[in-house]
Amino acid sequence: MSHDHSFFGWALFEYLTLLALSLAAAGYVAGLWVHRARGRWPIHRTILWYTGLFCAGAGLVGPLADAARTSFSAHMVGHLLLSMIAPLCLVLSAPVTLALRVLPVPEARALSRVLRTALVRGLTHPVIAVVLNAGGLWALYTTDLYQLMHTSVWLHALVHAHVILAGYLFTVAIVGIDPNPHRSSFPLRASALIGFLTVHSILAKWLYGHPPVGVESADARIGAQIMYYGGDAVDVTLIIVFCAQWYTATRPRGTPQPNTQASR
Repeated sequence: MSHDHSFFGWALFEYLTLLALSLAAAGYVAGLWVHRARGRWPIHRTILWYTGLFCAGAGLVGPLADAARTSFSAHMVGHLLLSMIAPLCLVLSAPVTLALRVLPVPEARALSRVLRTALVRGLTHPVIAVVLNAGGLWALYTTDLYQLMHTSVWLHALVHAHVILAGYLFTVAIVGIDPNPHRSSFPLRASALIGFLTVHSILAKWLYGHPPVGVESADARIGAQIMYYGGDAVDVTLIIVFCAQWYTATRPRGTPQPNTQASR
């Protein structure tokens, strides 16, 4: 066993992961504390933020993450948590909106300038986001990368960082609710979403019959089914959110919201 794959290496990775998650949790609490003077922050957004952090943590640290180093099916459960469920929860918790509301004016303006940069525009473009997300998954499972990342804790960390960041950028591109000066049209986002769903499903079917290097066939079939059916469950939620946003954005002005008409 290499030194990089030693207990010390994994322990350091887990410590840094927990530290990052703790800082994210504390940062949101700090934002809520400052925001209290400006009014109430929607409770469902707070719940979504911490649910997202919990899902990310479960996919990176703990029993499931330990099992995922030797079990492809356990790895695939972690994949769903880390690349699909956690990003959806985190995006819908509107962290950038909260930050813009509570940061001092100079820092808020600096953040706004960052959001308008060409880099952010490119990374949150639906087509590029699909390529980063789906392309990364194909590279992981159809090359030697899946086997190699289990020989190096830091390659393991790099791969998982890409997985969650790519999932986050894709979710922002499709259903992001934070301010986005470069938001694409609904038809383009719908096309990108359909493309991703198709590629993701094809990859799951491919893995059913073509296991990654070093993965037993039986374990690969279970993992592929988790990816296919579990991914479909998350995708349905994503589709519902997207359609609700599209309906809200295109509803004629003056159309009453359901169950919100004031009694006369």
